[in-house]
Amino acid sequence: MAPIRTAWTRLIRFVAAETSMVHIGEPVDPNIDVGLAYNAKKPIQAREIVGSALDPSTQVSDTVLTVKELLAPLAREQVKLVRCLGLNYSDHAAEAGLAKPAAPILFYKPQTSLIGPEAPIMIPKAAQPVNKHLPDYEVELTVVIGKPAKDVSEADALDYVLGYTSGNDMSFRYHQMLVSQWGFSKGFDNSTPIGPCLVAAKAVPDPQTLGLKTVVNGQTLQDGTTADQIFNVKQTIAFLSQGTTLEPGSIIMTGTPKGVGFVKKPPIFLKHGDEVRVWVDGGMGTLINPVIEEGKNKIGAHVKL
Repeated sequence: MAPIRTAWTRLIRFVAAETSMVHIGEPVDPNIDVGLAYNAKKPIQAREIVGSALDPSTQVSDTVLTVKELLAPLAREQVKLVRCLGLNYSDHAAEAGLAKPAAPILFYKPQTSLIGPEAPIMIPKAAQPVNKHLPDYEVELTVVIGKPAKDVSEADALDYVLGYTSGNDMSFRYHQMLVSQWGFSKGFDNSTPIGPCLVAAKAVPDPQTLGLKTVVNGQTLQDGTTADQIFNVKQTIAFLSQGTTLEPGSIIMTGTPKGVGFVKKPPIFLKHGDEVRVWVDGGMGTLINPVIEEGKNKIGAHVKL
């Protein structure tokens, strides 16, 4: 199976200042950290991509547009299913005092949990007070599948990847620890940021060499590498595709390195007014989101899908 080859290298989705409509495009500056630039209100220009992000045959045009509002690289309706791996880093398993799993630990998130850059991470009333429910950050390399994948081998697994982006697998630990299934505790509405850039698979020849960081209110709390994954991206795609079709637009969040808040002494938890920045190497950019507790005064942001 041949790998997916796109005309674009980095894709962003945005509302253009020139049209007030949603477009996809490739940043004109190949080195710009789109998330940092957008947060700093610096101008971002992109060459319009004509077609769908999920269609590898789409072309990059000569039309240059200006980003007015930065969105998640995929719209919710494009995301077929959100699969997530738990406990997939050796250092994270060690800090939690848990044995390495014998097989990937899988859970799911609903599309309604997904948000984009600068959109507020919502802590619902069901996860308050925060000092009891321990809202927690988790930086994750996020894989986007680009063509139907079923019963694929490890050797061919990366040929099915359209691209990679950053993700924050927000977790609400009280509900998570109550039960063995994590979908509810990790699937609240408007709680899972992804973005800002979708980086083409061709630009990431080895997804096991990427750095990852989480910074909360200016403090670096996670600083790891995908080399520490227990099940690497190839193994994960091969395992999850057994007897199961991974459709184009499917997302796989591949786990988080050490440094999560709930295992620290005392625990660190997110609260109203915090700012979370997660970063994955390879040109994906910095994903920045404020935190809002439902029922408290908003802090000047709305949900960006």
